[in-house]
Amino acid sequence: MIELIASHLDAIASLAPTWGLVLVFVFMAVESSFIPFPSEVVMIPAGFLAARGEFGFSPIAAVSAAVVVGTLGALAGAYFNYFISLKVGKPFLVKYGKWFFLKPEALERACEVFNKYGAPGTFVCRLIPAIRQLISIPAGISKMPLWSFSIFTFLGAFIWTLILALVGYAAGRASGDVTYLELCIKGKEAASSHLPLVVSVAFLLGVGYVFVSKLVMKRRAN
Repeated sequence: MIELIASHLDAIASLAPTWGLVLVFVFMAVESSFIPFPSEVVMIPAGFLAARGEFGFSPIAAVSAAVVVGTLGALAGAYFNYFISLKVGKPFLVKYGKWFFLKPEALERACEVFNKYGAPGTFVCRLIPAIRQLISIPAGISKMPLWSFSIFTFLGAFIWTLILALVGYAAGRASGDVTYLELCIKGKEAASSHLPLVVSVAFLLGVGYVFVSKLVMKRRAN
């Protein structure tokens, strides 16, 4: 998938000054929905193009805008999953999900993770490949409050989007003539190498949230 999409990035790069941020939003929304689409081929090149001034304004402003727009796109895609799942329910998704790139075993695994970890799992799973897009589905099925879903999804998506954009930005500032395929592959490897640390920190934040929530509810009960 990465090789196929990266082969077309040269053409897409020519559109960056006019449509760059729009494309970042659209592709990240797609990535965050049912459709399997790697965010690495969106945000890493976005950071790369920002570093080289392809967006038409200063590199720092460009990469900041790309991160914000990419995060909002990811949130939009997550909302799509959330509201569809809220509307149709799990039986429909199990029966017909395969027609929308949603395998029953993947759905079941996402539900298991959500049922085990709850709201903090929505945050942490936004940082984990393969389940990142799917965790919003059991959130919708279980009717997770929209405000908490929005906060956890936004924070998780922001961290992941920021990591990828900074990888691309660093590559753009340091590299010479590098192909987009090399950029995506090396950038994915760099992001993955730091993923255990990021997930560990996210997990600790999730545990902290559960502890504080239980403490607040206990005080209210008293």
